Amino acid sequence: MDTTLSPFNSLGSGGPDASMGMNSSLVSQTTNSSGGSNGSAGGPGSVKACAGCGARILDRFLLHALDRYWHTGCLKCSCCQAQLGEIGTSCFTKAGMILCRNDYIRLFGSGGTCAACSQTIPANELVMRVQASVYHLKCFTCVSCHGPLQPGDRFGIINGSLVCEQDYPKVLKGHNSLPPRATHKVS
Repeated sequence: MDTTLSPFNSLGSGGPDASMGMNSSLVSQTTNSSGGSNGSAGGPGSVKACAGCGARILDRFLLHALDRYWHTGCLKCSCCQAQLGEIGTSCFTKAGMILCRNDYIRLFGSGGTCAACSQTIPANELVMRVQASVYHLKCFTCVSCHGPLQPGDRFGIINGSLVCEQDYPKVLKGHNSLPPRATHKVS
């Protein structure tokens, strides 16, 4: 049996978005407190300067994203101009642009084909990535026991197939042969 070994991989705790290869930044809405200094680098009682327009943020609420502070109306997607604080809790940055999720995927995401079922993956669907392979969330399973691989799970790769930590020694020793991945379809 020609076996390609890969050290155990771990999905971490970032969930599906974290494995999409996106540079994600949390957009947090915080209460602004007035008084104190007027710079963007001050203590908790300082008035912040907006990274978008440069003006002081005197509004009750402000956004903190990409290690900078923003008026709620100034943090916008570079493509569609949607106010990012209104459409979600994350924004994406690449190539000097700040983007909403949909525009990030449209510009930089590749739909591609699922490595497990060979079906097309729409560009707006959440996926799991391992090395150069992309999987539907439902297809991201152990090829031996068909158990789903979740964030934080350790797994190995044998002949391009995902194998959970529990089945890895059995499959590696040849006790369990690998079923063909093409039989596993997304329902």
